[in-house]
Parts: sequence; structure tokens; C-alpha cells
Amino acid sequence: MEFLYIIAGFLFILTVLILVNYFRTKKTVTILTQEQFIEGYRKAQLIDVRESKDYAAGHILGARNIPQSQLRQRFKEIRPDKPVYLYDQNGINGSRVAMFLKKKGYTDLYLLKGGFRTWTGKVRSK
Repeated sequence: MEFLYIIAGFLFILTVLILVNYFRTKKTVTILTQEQFIEGYRKAQLIDVRESKDYAAGHILGARNIPQSQLRQRFKEIRPDKPVYLYDQNGINGSRVAMFLKKKGYTDLYLLKGGFRTWTGKVRSK
């Protein structure tokens, strides 16, 4: 019986953490469908936050690569006065990048829902 209380407590804490993260992300970044993303990314800074090897294998046409692992050193390459359109591989790391940028004063942040793996638009390979 005690084991069930431990499991229930763990599930409750996990649920609370997931909800807190969801609402923090929702306040930080606007998640866009591919169609919405296409409407605005040409007038913005398009940033691919995947690692360089993934970027080289294929990326959205016009994207600049600033990997999440290098973001702390390179975030100043992103202008805070222009919209920032982010994408990653699957939509998870991009929200972390957006939260980091928000803490640094960036306000106009957008994220591609589902990331690059769901992208069906134009791509470029090196």
C-alpha cells in the first residue's frame, strides 16, 4: 500500500512539473504551425538551433545555425529588436532556447511546431 502512495506522489509531482513547463513555454514563445511559420519567417531572423552536423544534413532555406550548445556564447548574434523564428529537430529544445532568450531580453519569439522533422517546405543541404 505504501508503494502506491509513493507512485501516486511521483505522478502528481511529474504532472505539476509538466504543467508548469507548459505554461512557462506558452508565455515565452508563440508556437506556430508550418503555414503560420512560413507567413512570417522571411521578415525575421530564422535560427536553426540544431547541432552543426544536423544543419549541414539539411535545413530550412535561409536559416542561420546557432546550435543550442553554443547559445550562451553566441546569443548576441541574434538581434533583440527583430522577430526571432526558431526551430529544432522536434520542437522540444527550441522552447528551452526561447526561455533562455526571453531571460536575455528577447520578446518576439516564435517556434515551429513539431520542429524540422515535420517541415515539408524548401530545404537546403550543404
